[in-house]
Formats: sequence, structure tokens, C-alpha cells
Amino acid sequence: MQPIYLDYNATTPIAKEVADEMRPYLYDYFGNPSSSHTYGRACKKAVQKARKQLAALLNCEASEVIFTSGGTESNNYALKGYAFANRSKGNHIITTSIEHPAVSEVCKYLETEGFEVTYLPVDDTGRVQVSDVEAAIRTETILISVMYANNEVGTLQPISEISELAKKHGIAVHSDCAQAIGKVPVDIQELGVDLLTVAGHKFYGPKGIGALYIGKGVELQKLMHGADHENNLRAGTENVLEIVGLGRAAKLAKANLQTSFVHDKSLVNRLKQALLVLDDIQFNGNTDFCLPNTLSVSFKNIEANTLLSNLPQVAASAGAACHTDSISVSATLAAMQLDKVYAMGTVRFSVGKYSTEDEIDQAAKAIVEAVHKLRE
Repeated sequence: MQPIYLDYNATTPIAKEVADEMRPYLYDYFGNPSSSHTYGRACKKAVQKARKQLAALLNCEASEVIFTSGGTESNNYALKGYAFANRSKGNHIITTSIEHPAVSEVCKYLETEGFEVTYLPVDDTGRVQVSDVEAAIRTETILISVMYANNEVGTLQPISEISELAKKHGIAVHSDCAQAIGKVPVDIQELGVDLLTVAGHKFYGPKGIGALYIGKGVELQKLMHGADHENNLRAGTENVLEIVGLGRAAKLAKANLQTSFVHDKSLVNRLKQALLVLDDIQFNGNTDFCLPNTLSVSFKNIEANTLLSNLPQVAASAGAACHTDSISVSATLAAMQLDKVYAMGTVRFSVGKYSTEDEIDQAAKAIVEAVHKLRE
């Protein structure tokens, strides 16, 4: 019997509607979109359709969206591309201490290339303060990169306010929205960003496909060199099969956003209530600004991986790992300054469209039993 899947923030299964849309492009439609004959035109039309579907979800123009191999490439292109193309304007970048490695590692690399990076702190709910962003701005600041939704604790960041502040100083804003899309509204006009990252496998699309929104007038130094694919911004023959899947996933996300929000929030609340029978636990994240599907729970004096190994019937993610003489806590939990006796026992449970109330009840029962067993 397969374990109950409560790790939707790590990846989502491909939706049936997405797989059905992709299937013809495995066999029947195999042309190169750059070819001018019938086979090529059919695939080019499919790519254009998907681009419009994603643009409709993000509320931007189709011409502002390029397809990439995933969130990591999009983040790399946004940060490196903007930093190197605009180096003459300044060499300072602002980000947070809770970014995904696909942003934080890029920032570390840019530091070796002569850029200066400020890593902003967050409060104990994992939320950055706009006043801290403002205090970090210098005359040489050219880019601010802040994720919209934290993948571990689900906290949402004040992107609109940060963008408004940045515009006053002529600074570009990038947001990694991989974890937010499909769960909360991601409207580029409201967020006010110049660059935005999309990852298909986070909202029921295939792995290995993503996108980058590039606002009009934003200049990037190329990351991929070759032919003039994707408006001459990203070389490489388009991955038609997965682009089609990403487009269909975007259409689904737009249509189902409200119902998905209610469904996910209800299940998270159900799990949270069921776990309240346990002593010495705490829930992490911001209660007002958060993803509807994410529940980060810390079990005092229990090691997360040990708990999960005693929970074969539940698939979830640990926020810390214990070693022989140390505890390795995630960057997010460390930035939130979570007490180590709680941090070491932090587990992220994340639900999705295929989660059911029965699964939540079964999972909660198993979690409670495992915690009691370990504490004995």
C-alpha cells in the first residue's frame, strides 16, 4: 500500500487533464517549432497556445513569457542575466535569508564575480519586513529578489509593497513564485515585479519545464547561447511536449484557484486540529499571510527524520537533520530563530488536489501514535 502523500510542496503529480493534453505530442506531433512545414507549424502553434495560457494565469502579455527547463534555470537567468546586463548601474543585490538554493546559491556565485549581496533577516513567522528592505537599499542597488511563498513554512512575502518601494529607487524586482502559483493568486500587475519564476511541477504540470516572466524593457545577459529561440532570449529547441503540459496546467490552475484554496485550507485545518492532542508541539509560519496547503509542525525533542522513519504510511519532508554531534537546521528555520529543541523536530506536511479528508484522518492518527511511541 502506498503511503499517504503529504509532500505536494516538493512536487505534484501530473494532472490527468495535463497528461491527456501532452499525449499527442509524444507521437503524432513531433515537429520542430522552428520548421516552416506542416509538422513544424503544428508544434509552433501549440507552443504559442501554451504561452498564452500561462500569460493568462499570470496576467501579463504572452510576449513577456519565455519557457525554460524549470525554476532553477529561470532563477539563474533572472539573477545572473540582470546582474551582468546592468552592472554599469551598480553591483548590489538584496535578497532574503530564506530563499530557495536556486536563488541563494546564485547570489553566492555572484559574490565571487564582484557583486555585493545583502541577505535580509525575517521575523519569527518567516516574513521579511519592508522597512528592512528600505534600510538595505544603496545607490548601487540594482536588483531585489524575494520569493513570494516560502516552500517550508508557507509564509507569503509582501512583494507588492517591496515592488512599490523599489520603483521609487529605480530598482528591478524578481520573485521566485514557484511555490505560490496554483495555490494563491499570482498577478503580475498586482505584484509589480519585473521578473518572475515559474516551475511546472509545482502545480500539476511535468517536471523539467518552467518559465520566466521578463517585463518589457528589462535587459538580461543571455544564459543560453545558440539560435534565436524564445524571442532570441533562450536558445534551444522548445520542449514542445512539456510546454503543452505547462500550458494546460496553467489553464487548470486559473480555473480551479478558488476551489483549490478552500479545499487545501480545509484539510490543513483538519490536520492541525487533529495534532493539537499532542503536547509540546508548535506550528510555524505566518497565520495571516500563508499558503493554504502548508503546515509546518515542530515536535519538541523529537528528531524529524526519526519521526518520519517511524511513519512509513505518510510521505512528508523534514526541516532538520541530526548528525553525530550536531543538528543541521534548514536555512528558513535558522533565520526564524526557532529553538533547536523544536527545530530539530520540524516536519512539513503539504496537501494538494488529490488529498482527502480520510487520508488526513489516517495520517493524523499515525503521526500522533508515532510521536507517543518515540516519547515513551
